[in-house]
Amino acid sequence: MNALLGLSRVIDAVSERIGRFVYWLLLAAVLVSTVNAIVRKAFSVGSNAYLETQWYLFATMFMLGAGYVLLHDQHVRIDVLAGRWSKKTRAWIEVVGLGAVLIPLCLVIAWMSLPSVMMAYTSGEVSANPGGLIRWPLYVLVPIGMCLLALQALSELIKEIAFLSGRGEDPHAVHEPTPEEILLEEMRREAQAQAAAATPGARS
Repeated sequence: MNALLGLSRVIDAVSERIGRFVYWLLLAAVLVSTVNAIVRKAFSVGSNAYLETQWYLFATMFMLGAGYVLLHDQHVRIDVLAGRWSKKTRAWIEVVGLGAVLIPLCLVIAWMSLPSVMMAYTSGEVSANPGGLIRWPLYVLVPIGMCLLALQALSELIKEIAFLSGRGEDPHAVHEPTPEEILLEEMRREAQAQAAAATPGARS
C-alpha cells in the first residue's frame, strides 16, 4: 500500500502542475478574445483563426483540467444523498464509481478516439471555415485528457482504498484552500459585487 500511495502522490503532483498550467491558458484565452474584439471593432480586421483559437484554448482547458478538478474534489456531487451517508459508505461508493465506471469509461473513450486522431493527422484536416486552423491538435486532446483523468481517478481510488483499510486519511476531508482557490473566490465575490451594483434595484 505504501508503494501505491507513493504512486498516488506522483499522480497528484502531475495533475497539480497541469492544473497550474491551465490557469495560464485561461489568461491566454481572455487576451486573445480581447485583442480579437478590439481589432475587429476598431480596424474592421477579423479572422476565423482568432475565433477558433479561443475555443481551442477552451477545449484544452476543459480536457487537460479535468484531472485537476478531480484532484481538488470540485466535480459535481449529489450532496443531498451523500451528506446522509457515513464516510465509509461514501468511500465504498467512490471505489465502485472510480473503479467500475470512471476509469474504464476514460480508457474506452481514449481508445475509440485514436482512429479519428490518426485520420485527422494523416489527412492534414483543416477547419472548413476560411482561414481556420488544423484540427488534429484539437482531436489529440481527447485521448490525452481522458488518460490524465483516468490516472487521477486511479490516484483517488488508491486513496479511497487506503482510507477504508485504515492506512490513509479521508480524501474528502476539508483542507486549507490553495492560493489559487483563494484568488478565484475573491474574483467571484468581486464579480458578484459589481453585478449587484450594476442592477437598478441595487442603486435605489
